[in-house]
Order: sequence, then C-alpha cells, then structure tokens
Amino acid sequence: MTRSTTDEAAVPPLPSPKERRRLREAKSLSEEEVAAAVGVTRATVRSWETGRASPRGRKRALYAKLIAPEPAVKPPAVKPSVVKPPAVTPEAAAAVVPEAAVPAAPDLPVAPPVPEAPPAAPPADPPPPPAPAPNSDTRSGAEAPDERRVSPAEAFDELYARTAPGLVRQTYLLTGRRALARESVERAFELAWQRWPEVAVDRDPAGWVRAAAYEYAMSPWHRLRRTHRQPDAPPTEPGKRALFDALLDLPPAYRRTLLLYDGVGLDLPETAAETEASTPAAAGRLMTARAAVAERLPELADAAPAEQSALLHDRIGGLARAEHVPVPRPARAVRTGSENKARLWTRAAVAGVALLIAVTGLTLHTAPTHYEQPISPPERVGGVPPRGGPQKLTAQDLKLQKSLSEQLAHGPERLVPQLE
Repeated sequence: MTRSTTDEAAVPPLPSPKERRRLREAKSLSEEEVAAAVGVTRATVRSWETGRASPRGRKRALYAKLIAPEPAVKPPAVKPSVVKPPAVTPEAAAAVVPEAAVPAAPDLPVAPPVPEAPPAAPPADPPPPPAPAPNSDTRSGAEAPDERRVSPAEAFDELYARTAPGLVRQTYLLTGRRALARESVERAFELAWQRWPEVAVDRDPAGWVRAAAYEYAMSPWHRLRRTHRQPDAPPTEPGKRALFDALLDLPPAYRRTLLLYDGVGLDLPETAAETEASTPAAAGRLMTARAAVAERLPELADAAPAEQSALLHDRIGGLARAEHVPVPRPARAVRTGSENKARLWTRAAVAGVALLIAVTGLTLHTAPTHYEQPISPPERVGGVPPRGGPQKLTAQDLKLQKSLSEQLAHGPERLVPQLE
C-alpha cells in the first residue's frame, strides 16, 4: 500500500458538497481563505463544494480538518454525592415490621453482628435491564415498533409521497409547463432511486431531488421539443396572472432564486448553494427579481423587505395551490421505470462493447500480414524521341523534295562505260 493510499484511508470521509459549503460559511471562511490554507485555487474550492471534484491526499486531509465542525463542549461530569444510610438496629427493625408479618421460626443461634462495610461507589453505567422471561408477552427476537428497519423502497416511497406533489407545483411555476413539470419531477426521482445510497445519507434528500428536478426543467434543450416550446395558458384571475407573467419574464437564474427563497422558504446560504452561486450573487439576484415582480404587483412596491418576503410567500403558495397540475405517477411505477432505464442503458453499453470487440476482431482477421506496395497510377511520359521509320511528309517536306528534283546537280559528270 502506498503512502497516499494510507493517508486517504486515515482521513475521515468528507460530507456532501452542500454540507461542505455550509460548514465553511458557518466558520465565516471565504473561498479565498480556504484556497490559501489548502494551497489550491478558488475555482478548485468551488468545484469541491459543487461536487464536480473531490480533494485527495494531503489536500484532502487539510480540507477536512479546516471545515470540520467544532466539537461540542461537554459539561464537567459531576460525581454524585454518596449519602450514607443510617444504621438500623435490630430493635428498630423489629419495631417497624409488624409481628404478624414475621413468620414463626425455630430457635436458631444468633450470629454475631457483622461490622458495617463502607458504602460502595455508584456504578459508572446503569446495569442492563433483565432479559424477559420465556413466558412473557414479548416475543423473542421481535423489535420494538420505533426500531423497525425500513427498507430502501419504503424510504423512497415515503419521500416520494411527501414531496412529489408539491415539487410538481413548484416546477410548474418555474417553467410554466404542466407536462414538463411532471416529467422533471419523475425524472429527478428516477435519478434519485438509481443513486439511492447517496441520496439516503444526504442531509436534505428532498433538496437533492428538488435540485435535480429544477436542473432538468431549466435545460435549454427542451426548446427543441414541439410540446414544450410554448408555456401553457396562464391563470384567468388578474392578480394571479400578473404574478405568473412576472415570474416567467424573469431570467431562469433569478426566477429560481426567488422561488427558492420566497416560495420554498430556504435561507440565503442554502439558496446560494443550490443555485451554485455565491451568497452575495444570490442576494443580488433576489433583490433584482423582487424589484421586477413589484413593478407588476402594486401592493409589493411600498412594502418593506420583510413584508415583501411574506407577501410573496403567500402569493406564490396560493398560485401553486390554485393551479391544476397533473398528478405524478405512483412511486412503484417510478422505481420500476428507473430500474428499466438503468437495465436498458446497461444492456446498450454491453452491446456496444461487444460490437466494438467484434469489429476489432474482424479487422484483425482480414488485415494483411505483410506490406504490399501499391501500384502507381499510369502517367504520360514526355521527352522520349519518336519512333524511326517512314513517316508522312509534311507540306514543307514535299516542297523541298520538289525543288530538289527540278534543279540540276552541279557535281562531276557521270562516267558512262562504253563498248569498244
């Protein structure tokens, strides 16, 4: 085992990314201060708090020690005072116990009095309760009702039944589309069931699902879908319609910040952590969103910030409860759909790997074992003299031939042999 592996094993597990940010802000530490103490950049600290990365090695140990919560100071243990019981004489005991309660006994020799022993110190821990008798009403091996173990499916169903209907209404106010709101919530719970070991130990499982639903609902890719290009019909009541239009006119980040702070009721650090923004940036978005909504609602213009928050909370809650949104599917159907999708993606991945292996094997089987130089394409060769032999005379050649045949040769006379 290497040294880095030993160091990582010695460091306690880090909390969830949202809890890391909460612990840092609880100690009044900025991202720059944490980055300087650990020896990294500010962007790295932000990626640790958003879950995109995780520290390792020595930096993990320093970061865990830096954000570790301070241990609670226990009050000093007070040793209980031992009160010595008064000595009871045989005469006093006989006076207290009535004679009728004392059974008759034969005469026995009287034992000498036992010297009084010093009082024993009280035990540190109380003695364990006695085991139940075999004939008692409690069954052996049965657990108490409060200690009954809950299965993962039951815990998921309870979370779904408690948060899904309200989350669909919140997502509808965020998008203005009822079908997309239901689809986003169901998709978020399917993802939560696939990662249930992580979600079950989270500090706020409902917040985890809410963040996943909001991220899916605000994806810009939904604009390419024909069913989600336009928002649904707004409410008919003038006041609710004005608030609905004001929410949809806000930019997505400002709308989400306003809905989380004034609608859901989160505090500012939690809102900033869920929107992956700094606390000052979340405060600025909130103030800008409130000012834009106050222009549409006159009753919010003259109210104080605290009154604005209360009024917006009531108005947003009333708008969400008044709208008729589709009811999400049962929890069992969501769990089954999540398992089917996971199984489908697993089979697709296995099929893709098998196809890649088959193609690679076919390529290796059909590939040549030695290199063969390819034949060059034919080219026209220039600069070679023409072939010899009779050729067709050109006009210039014919003219020269004619002139030579007409002119007399000026050479020596020809010797002609004669007979004698």
